[in-house]
Amino acid sequence: MSTHTQPKTKKTKGPEIGLRQARQLCQMPEPKRLAFFAEGLPIILESAQGFWNAAQQIKDSSPRESAVLEGFAEEEAAKILILMDAVRCPAKLVAGKLNVLIGWFYDHLARLIYAEAADMKPTDLAELRRYVYQHRRSHSLEGHAGEYIMPNGPVYDRERKLYADIEAYDDSSLAWSAPSSAGSSFRWFLRSEPYVLRVTEAMHQLGMFSVPGLRATSQIWGTVEFKDTESHQDGNALMEALVKRLILEKLPLDTASQKHVSTLHHDWQIPMYNLDLSPIVLSRQQLEDEQERAFWREFGDGP
Repeated sequence: MSTHTQPKTKKTKGPEIGLRQARQLCQMPEPKRLAFFAEGLPIILESAQGFWNAAQQIKDSSPRESAVLEGFAEEEAAKILILMDAVRCPAKLVAGKLNVLIGWFYDHLARLIYAEAADMKPTDLAELRRYVYQHRRSHSLEGHAGEYIMPNGPVYDRERKLYADIEAYDDSSLAWSAPSSAGSSFRWFLRSEPYVLRVTEAMHQLGMFSVPGLRATSQIWGTVEFKDTESHQDGNALMEALVKRLILEKLPLDTASQKHVSTLHHDWQIPMYNLDLSPIVLSRQQLEDEQERAFWREFGDGP
């Protein structure tokens, strides 16, 4: 028998041409990067608004397709929030954080967490980190005393709206999964504009997508690193300073109003550049151990 093994072939890296090239932003000096952001943020917002408007036109006749388009609108708007966190990141951290943030720009889970975060109302970064942790888990326990293991998270909700697929249940049985129009958020039933889209539209109205607006955002928010117990109170103080500067520099559009200022105060989440948004894949054994603990919590003293 021959023991000859085939030599390993080196993967050929193609030229960095075409789509999905945002990582090249990491090599840009800050002034050039802010100018590039200023050019692109309105494009992303227009894309998000286009998906949202199309979703509203077909919501009665095609609810599932409408829900899919709403999801696209939220993910597009979330890209803006990710880039704005790169702008808000203190200068001393940008070199280490930018590569991660640009990775999130293309990551479904990260974008969906950013979109969900606009609905969250934590008191500080520590509480926001706990909220985000729940969205990162691959599975959760449902039913009385956690009797069922269920797929978890915004990516699962996204894919069950998009695709017909074969799904496995907790008892190992298989079933066809038909695309569903149901969403994980109560907001879907109200059919109101998502907070993530309202926030990004408010940014545009207040002139934050211009080069001076991005520079002001970077200089003011960059004075505080959000890493532990920093809160919305800290964020509101920075937001007040930013709004004053935007007005002083005459950057808001003629259509800007107090409503847009209030939206940013209430719904723009504190910076998330120091959070971990990677998925948490739980093993069957870990989930069964959680089930056992949930059972004993419900029915008596356990191990």
